[in-house]
Amino acid sequence: MKNEKNHFAPSLPTRSLALTLALLFCAGVVFAAPSASRRIDRGPTPPTLLTFSELETLGGCGNEIPTELKARMDALLNTPFVENGFPAPGRPRTTPAIGRFLRVAEWNIERGINFDMVRAAFLGGAALDRYIDGKKFPKNDAKRALILEQADALRQADVIILNEADWGMKRTGYRNVTKELAASLRMNYAYAVEFLEVDPVQLGTETFEGVPEEERAKFVSEIQVDRSRYLGMHGTAVLSRYPIRNAQVLRLPLVYDWYAREKKAVSPIEKGKRELIEKAFLETVQREIRRGGRNALRVDLDVPALTEKTVTVVATHLENRTEPKGRREQMKELLKWIADVPNPVVLAGDLNTTMGDGTPTSVRREILKRVGSPTFWAKNALGVGLFTNALMGGVNYFKNHNDPTMKNVPLVAPNPEAGLFDDLEDMRFADGMAFDFRGDRTRALDDKEGTLANSNQRAAKGFRPTFETERTFASVAGEFKLDWIFVKAFSAKPRDEKASYRFAPHFGRTLAELNEPGEDRISDHCPILTDLPFDEPAR
Repeated sequence: MKNEKNHFAPSLPTRSLALTLALLFCAGVVFAAPSASRRIDRGPTPPTLLTFSELETLGGCGNEIPTELKARMDALLNTPFVENGFPAPGRPRTTPAIGRFLRVAEWNIERGINFDMVRAAFLGGAALDRYIDGKKFPKNDAKRALILEQADALRQADVIILNEADWGMKRTGYRNVTKELAASLRMNYAYAVEFLEVDPVQLGTETFEGVPEEERAKFVSEIQVDRSRYLGMHGTAVLSRYPIRNAQVLRLPLVYDWYAREKKAVSPIEKGKRELIEKAFLETVQREIRRGGRNALRVDLDVPALTEKTVTVVATHLENRTEPKGRREQMKELLKWIADVPNPVVLAGDLNTTMGDGTPTSVRREILKRVGSPTFWAKNALGVGLFTNALMGGVNYFKNHNDPTMKNVPLVAPNPEAGLFDDLEDMRFADGMAFDFRGDRTRALDDKEGTLANSNQRAAKGFRPTFETERTFASVAGEFKLDWIFVKAFSAKPRDEKASYRFAPHFGRTLAELNEPGEDRISDHCPILTDLPFDEPAR
């Protein structure tokens, strides 16, 4: 998909103009107002939201979607929502190490199920302090101080990339997570719908076939939704202290069909033919029947402090239910989409680099994501002990594989994710620039050097994990580096330490301690950040 030019067509008859604008929305293009500063005061006219009845139709109509409804669904999935309600910040922050800088943060916030804590983390240590477990982390405790310091670092983010942000879902209180968070932080935002959630459990229409009658009524009652507030959207967002000049959406290759595959997987349950009630129940609450698919959101920001005046932020979320070759296919399409961007680029998101198909986690966490009420299910789930923190398989294969950038050496050291990182490193934009893969210790935390150490925090072995499964009965945890930040600045070679460091990543950091202020984690992913200097650093 090629980028569209940023200007409108000449005057057309009303009907043709309406058709032209509709096609542009379906292409995911948003134009900036033609002003001297090239800023826009308001976002584009947003697409029409779908009603509960329409979402229910999308959940049950298979491939035979009514024509008008399909057009509205496509517009919703291809048009970004943009709000430029806050002015640009004043003078950029500075630090002795790199001078004036822009801080970029990325966080998969797990739908926003712990929204108040997510918001508090972004507001800084003073706001997050009230959520810290005083028994686990008493006053003057070093770990508590680190949590607060990390929250203060996150508060200084100028650009925030969010994965898994709900809008109009019962599990997150029907709130527009992105809009509410942006308002609290006084930031502009762009939001792209990744999925429309049309599973009967989410819609509140599941009948739990195969579950005993005395239990079924409890479950049916628990999942009931407010149909006037249910919008069923889940997506990716970019929040910014700088004005958004334009935004576009790219639908990535559909390497896993979340509608057909999930629907097919549970059809025996719906027919009531399962012999094992426990298995029927588990598969019912773990499935996710959705319309849509993975996407990328491109946002061009108006950044006066940068000589080029523009920073392009690309937020994405690659597929977890596919082999690494599927994610590589999605990344290839994304890189082609942004190849002609002439200014600095920040590409970030949850790339699901698990080295395999799917990410193991606990049953409890999965049901929390789906329904938002784990306590009810723990007490009433047929008495079969669902919440023993058992993994769904595959942990031994993934455990401690925290460096998916390592070279692929068949048989000796196989790495099926290597191709994706090879593509990123081999990428050359039209202006000849490349993504920064440098990792010199003077620009990394803890004097760690190696591939991408300047943009993504490394550990003693590989990278510091950003995702961790629930502990099993054996107290073993599977850890993964799934979330990444990549930066294209002013180096034509990814690892050239003699090239310019202007706007290159510095001191990439994983805020793992911030994510665990109490008994449970804020999200199943940790936030990450990096700093980008506007000028050539002194050292």
